[in-house]
Amino acid sequence: MKETVEGWKTVQVRDLCDLGRGRVISSQEIERCPGAYPVFSSQSFNNGQMGEIDTFDFDGEYVTWTTDGAYAGTVFYRSGKFNCTNVCGTLAAKDLDLSMPFLAYKLSTLAKNYVSYVGNPKLMNGVMANIELSLPISESEQTKIAEILSTVDQAIEQTQDLIAKQQRVKTGLTQDILTRGIDEHGNLRGEQTHQFKDSPLGRIPMEWEVQPCIALCREIVVGIVIRPMQYYRPDGVPVLRSANVKVNRITSDALVFMSDKDNEKLSKSRLHKGDLVTVRTGYPGTTGVIPPELDGSNCVDIVISRPNHEKVRSEFLSIWINSDHGKRQVLEGQGGLAQQHFNVGEMRTLLVKVPDINEQKIIENLLILRSSAIDELTENQQKLRSLKTALMQDLLTGKKRVTALLKDTDGIGV
Repeated sequence: MKETVEGWKTVQVRDLCDLGRGRVISSQEIERCPGAYPVFSSQSFNNGQMGEIDTFDFDGEYVTWTTDGAYAGTVFYRSGKFNCTNVCGTLAAKDLDLSMPFLAYKLSTLAKNYVSYVGNPKLMNGVMANIELSLPISESEQTKIAEILSTVDQAIEQTQDLIAKQQRVKTGLTQDILTRGIDEHGNLRGEQTHQFKDSPLGRIPMEWEVQPCIALCREIVVGIVIRPMQYYRPDGVPVLRSANVKVNRITSDALVFMSDKDNEKLSKSRLHKGDLVTVRTGYPGTTGVIPPELDGSNCVDIVISRPNHEKVRSEFLSIWINSDHGKRQVLEGQGGLAQQHFNVGEMRTLLVKVPDINEQKIIENLLILRSSAIDELTENQQKLRSLKTALMQDLLTGKKRVTALLKDTDGIGV
């Protein structure tokens, strides 16, 4: 046995729980016997739930885990009346002094280490039974730890719901605003109140035009197609690759570099502030705008578009190409297959609905504001995930104790 923290004990799972297994539950049974009792499977999506039926096999507090497949070793806390399939193992407490939510959190940090990856990944009951773990002797300490971690989990889930809601709002707004535009009063146009006309991309506001990208750009070229490994060095001029291009933004992750001399020699692919760079393979059509800090950098195997700013704003053009309107044209050019090459010729002929410059600025500001709200929520969610990781490392090992909180009947907030 490992040395334990004062007030903790080290045991095996078999000492704490009776082990069991779910049963075969087919999709046909779920269709044939609809009801209110959840059926959990090996998946991790939707908390593992695959449907509901009118009977239940388990009632109470349990810990389940995925025994077979890609998600083997994934652990869940279950309570109430439920069912699980034969690829789920079950743990039921032998004694009342065990917090099952605590056990679920604890095993979630251990179980993956015991999965066999020979052939189909597996974590069978016999192996689970022998997993050794340390935990507080006091059930109230276990419960308090689980409550703290559950509070953070709830905050993460609530933030995820907010992100999903904001994404739906942004998607709808983007579709409407890039189809109908904004009038001089700040309202979405409609055919009942504004004049529209036919175009190659359907009905558009009378004030708009449809033009190919080549008519909106001073130049559309491709960066160095052959990867110039001989040019790469530990520092110098940044060189962008497809991995650095995200939707409407550029990341500096895993940049490579070349010398100033080589950058001068490869002037065709040199980038300037406000240029658009577009991915050719993998996620073809994904487009970002070069920010000021990457002015003068270079790139490899990326389509470069240099907008004529008298006709189109860089951010607006990027938003259009990344929208469903642009993606649809990219996929049509690929024959519907997202893994083919997106070439300079396809970028040159890609059609854009073009408002005047002032309306472009209004549109991009509205959409950028919505994106910023999503980015802020995403950043908050990442902070919560980091907080949870730190808390799990500290609380589930006894490195930090919660004994001082056990008399706090009001619980704890994070």
